[in-house]
Amino acid sequence: MRIPIETFHLDNGLLVTLSEDRTAPIVAVNLWYHVGSANERTGRTGFAHLFEHMLFQGSANVTANEHMELIQRAGGTMNGSTWLERTNYYETLPSNQLALALWLEADRMGRLLPAMTQEKLDTQRDVVKNERRWSVDNQPYGTMLEKLQELVFPADHPFQHSLIGSMEDLSAASLEDVAGFFATFYTPDNAVLSIAGDVDRAEARCLVEGYFGSIPRGKGKPPLAPMALPPVFGARRRDIVEDEVSLPRIFLTFRSPVFGSDAYYAASVCSAILGMRRGSRLHRSLIRERQVAADAAAFTFDLAKGTDLFVVDVTARPETGVTRLEDEVEREIDELYRDGVSELEVKRALALIETDLVNAMQSAGERADRLSMFATFFREPELVNVQADHYRAVTSHRVNDFIAERLGEDNRATLLYVPRAGQGTEGVLAEAASEA
Repeated sequence: MRIPIETFHLDNGLLVTLSEDRTAPIVAVNLWYHVGSANERTGRTGFAHLFEHMLFQGSANVTANEHMELIQRAGGTMNGSTWLERTNYYETLPSNQLALALWLEADRMGRLLPAMTQEKLDTQRDVVKNERRWSVDNQPYGTMLEKLQELVFPADHPFQHSLIGSMEDLSAASLEDVAGFFATFYTPDNAVLSIAGDVDRAEARCLVEGYFGSIPRGKGKPPLAPMALPPVFGARRRDIVEDEVSLPRIFLTFRSPVFGSDAYYAASVCSAILGMRRGSRLHRSLIRERQVAADAAAFTFDLAKGTDLFVVDVTARPETGVTRLEDEVEREIDELYRDGVSELEVKRALALIETDLVNAMQSAGERADRLSMFATFFREPELVNVQADHYRAVTSHRVNDFIAERLGEDNRATLLYVPRAGQGTEGVLAEAASEA
């Protein structure tokens, strides 16, 4: 499947991608900023995620929360998200409301700072702290991401620190700190704007130039610290987390080729063979046949810099002990490492992946998001049209080469969650520690 793509640059550096699809009267606007938690400095973590909140608190011509209200009144939906390498904001709405979405995004890109106040910062800082308490500190397995980052990345690596930020760093952030972060990273030359759906390309281009063209480009952003890492850990790593959880859960993690590289596609297919849907190896073996797991999956983080992560995620059944859970997961990986995969397994995985790719392109929102992703990371939104080709080129030989290179014992990091003592599982922690 090939989708139409048109790209152009504004003089201020904004890269714009357009993809016309007149099948439904809706349009998606998707804005990616090439800034994530990796761009934060020591002592000031959590800024990228904080801005996911701050950008909805008004700009020069939009009052606090009015952005959301205007989109909803127009019959649309909107949101934002933050990751290690990017922050994005997006709206999907009736196509006759395209100008509204573009004006709102342009106003907060070019005119957020005049509306930023200490009161707004204090309010959103408290919101983020509460979000951390709710979704991380007091959520079962909620600390997984930051515990995994601490386990698999060196202390000085940009991917090592918490995505949501620490309480101490959030408390220490001043209005000047936050304003400086915005001025450095939320600029047109550090952004990609994608528009997909029922859109007239000439009209859309005119609107983009009118709303975004006068916003000045940034003064440059500081380079990231070195990202490169060896392809494997070199030795096993292991961390046991005693938490308020009812079931043991293991995250077995491997360094993996970065997103978009040739070897990435073999790793992605391998993750699908292991853990994509009910026909996968992990589901068939651990859930249906041996009945030791309640849930099992495998996936890649899709990181485009330094190294990607390949993760096997398995939650135990109530009657499954920690030692058996870990042994069974290791057994699956050992078998995969020893025997490899078959061409039939690769073909099944490719069919599932290609189906998902095609389905994603049917959604205006997904299409716009993927255009922004490839434009942000590689400056080539057209790469969205060759993803199926890259996957079809994957053979069992390539997958088995990935397995041999990356799934050995010298490249395994185990993050193991166990129920806290006193929950009727007093022996669980001791059992897990005895295996360390």
